[in-house]
Amino acid sequence: MIKRSHFTSKTLAYLLITPQILVTLTFFYWPAAQGVLQSVMLSDPFGRRSRFVWFDNFINIFTDPLYLKSIGITLVFSLATAVTSIAFGLFLASLANRALRAKALIRTMLIWPYAVAPAISGILWLFLLHPSFGVVAYFLQHRLGVDWNPVLSGSDAFIMVVLASAWKEISYNFVFFMAGLQAVPHSLIEAAAMDGAGPFRRFWTITFPLLSPTLFFLMVMNVIYAFFETFGVIHTVTQGGPGGATNTLVYKVYQDGFIGLNLGSSAAQSVVLMILIVTITVFQFRFVERKVQYSL
Repeated sequence: MIKRSHFTSKTLAYLLITPQILVTLTFFYWPAAQGVLQSVMLSDPFGRRSRFVWFDNFINIFTDPLYLKSIGITLVFSLATAVTSIAFGLFLASLANRALRAKALIRTMLIWPYAVAPAISGILWLFLLHPSFGVVAYFLQHRLGVDWNPVLSGSDAFIMVVLASAWKEISYNFVFFMAGLQAVPHSLIEAAAMDGAGPFRRFWTITFPLLSPTLFFLMVMNVIYAFFETFGVIHTVTQGGPGGATNTLVYKVYQDGFIGLNLGSSAAQSVVLMILIVTITVFQFRFVERKVQYSL
């Protein structure tokens, strides 16, 4: 016989969920509503006086070449960061899953980088890749002859922030891929090996399809991470430069709103950013999820 708990009074149930509802309304829905309202207003730099301007703020940002450039930079940056972090996370998880000794220690060491704050991650990679005192930069310049200078070169700076952002997320992907690999039945792998399938073929035809639900989830989460949570990396490393090469949408919102004090334009950019990430997420669930294989 199954015993079920139930409330004798509806009031108690509502009281228990009231704190969560208040937090959600105060810190999520209220700021979002204020952002949408501010996007159709023109305010002075201090926000004391505002007037309704309809969609002028949206027209201005979509006729701004710098903003259109930021959209392209953000899309390429998010794709490069997601692909790099997912690929390395899967690679490390595959190696760790095959480790014969010190499995717990190896997995713990690979998870630790996720505890590093994005700003700290950016500083670490800046020390490695700075053209004046970076160890890796010295090797690239004097050993390989690469003209590496992220301070002046936009492409080099872009690569540096992608590496710093992806490195921070590799550990997150590693945890989920590790869990997915451990859920793959060993009997299937052993049967394929007995039939003569090599390691790569076993991974591609058996392991990888069973990891597709995990891969799909991580694709969604990594794109969201690249859009929003990489602000700390960019702010500490490049501040959107050089020449706007790393000026992503989320950082341009900060520049126009907090530095330029153009509150209406910043709010309009926030709304566009929200619509863009919702569109990408819906696209992933609508089309990419069709490729997900939940069973053999």
